[in-house]
Amino acid sequence: MKDLQDTPALLEARESLCGHYRDIITLLGEDPNREGLQKTPMRVAKAMQFLLRGYDEDPEAVLASAMFQEEDYKQMVIVKDIDFFSLCEHHILPFFGKVHVAYIPRRYITGLSKIPRVVDIFSHRLQIQERLTLQIKECIQKTLNPLGVMVVVEAQHMCMQMRGVEKQNSLTTTSDFTGVFQQVQTREEFMNLIKK
Repeated sequence: MKDLQDTPALLEARESLCGHYRDIITLLGEDPNREGLQKTPMRVAKAMQFLLRGYDEDPEAVLASAMFQEEDYKQMVIVKDIDFFSLCEHHILPFFGKVHVAYIPRRYITGLSKIPRVVDIFSHRLQIQERLTLQIKECIQKTLNPLGVMVVVEAQHMCMQMRGVEKQNSLTTTSDFTGVFQQVQTREEFMNLIKK
């Protein structure tokens, strides 16, 4: 994923964010002029722009940039254990884990690095895990038009671990699939392969 380029619009938004974070620190009862906090509003503004940079990239264009015609290969292509970090849209707290993706080509394959890039783009937006799973699946299905796609996401949610029920060892798993993955045998093959 490319680093953010400091465009005039990005710099203007950063300054505005900085002012808001300064106000938030004050409203929480702290002194934003205290030595340790003087640069914090700008640091947080930069961090948020970095963490939410996925709005500025087109995941379908990323996949399409490395599409290759391959009509003979009709077996499963799996990219597993793709690390991701995201921010939940309910509390703006992190959730993170691994994404596993499989597709069975119909006519086109894509560069293997492009699938993790698609995961990065969608995860660097305000998200919920269910939507993240769906968006990755739909992007690959729409762009490559394979015989089927399956996506499994396993994540830990800081909104469950740091607050609320405070269950530190909970893991949430979501999955979605299309085409040939609607067959139980094909899904089971994928699940067995990602567990190895």
